[in-house]
Amino acid sequence: MSQDQPERHQEVQTQQKEPIKYGDVFQVSGKLADKPVAPQDAGMMQAAETTVFGQTQKGGTAAAMQAAATINERAGLVSHDDLTVTGDQGVAVTATDVPGARVVTETIAGEVVRRYVEATPILQQEGGVGDLHQQGFITIGEALEAASRTTGNKPVERSDAAAIQAAEVRATGSNLVIPGGLAAQAQSAATLNASTREEDKVRLSEVLTDATVKLPADKVATREDAEGVLSAERRNNPNLTAHPAGVAAAIAAAANLNEKVV
Repeated sequence: MSQDQPERHQEVQTQQKEPIKYGDVFQVSGKLADKPVAPQDAGMMQAAETTVFGQTQKGGTAAAMQAAATINERAGLVSHDDLTVTGDQGVAVTATDVPGARVVTETIAGEVVRRYVEATPILQQEGGVGDLHQQGFITIGEALEAASRTTGNKPVERSDAAAIQAAEVRATGSNLVIPGGLAAQAQSAATLNASTREEDKVRLSEVLTDATVKLPADKVATREDAEGVLSAERRNNPNLTAHPAGVAAAIAAAANLNEKVV
């Protein structure tokens, strides 16, 4: 055991001969990629995130920089006061609000290291979600309407009802089932279909058509929404699977498109 320790110590030293650089942490290029992540760089990003969000973001850019800078400092490859990104080539965090969403962009030395969408519920008003259309984003309600067109002839099952309820919760920000709402209709349809002849079963299109109108609030579909809806659909399917063109698939497609917009 004691004979192995010097070898491990030597291996650690070998691994830390080079500092962790920005190119090791983020998808960046040019001069920035070859610069070591320094403690004061991480401090600047922490301050920028705190200014915009009120706190640093868990698992965000500042956290990744701090982790890398700490490793570099402990290895003696940078000092606590080192700063490699300065002046006009500093860090920046911006948040742009659009209807139903917040677009966050984080840059280091002028290069975008992270850009993502935070969805925010909006009350449905006369005129629908036209502003969102202009921005190019797709809402949860619109994704549900898309599902009604692509697989609307499918009878509503328990897994569909669970997925629709999860989607409604995320769109409205409320855990309460809305009387007469999408989730309530889907649950009733699934219960009825369980003891009804095939030709008399309620179809998805009957529940999801005009979903954007039926939802009291809506928001841009995100990857987190897609994962939540997928989990609900799978949990309530006897085979623990989701329909390839069902509710969860529609939310996932919308989320993927929304990420490309930014």
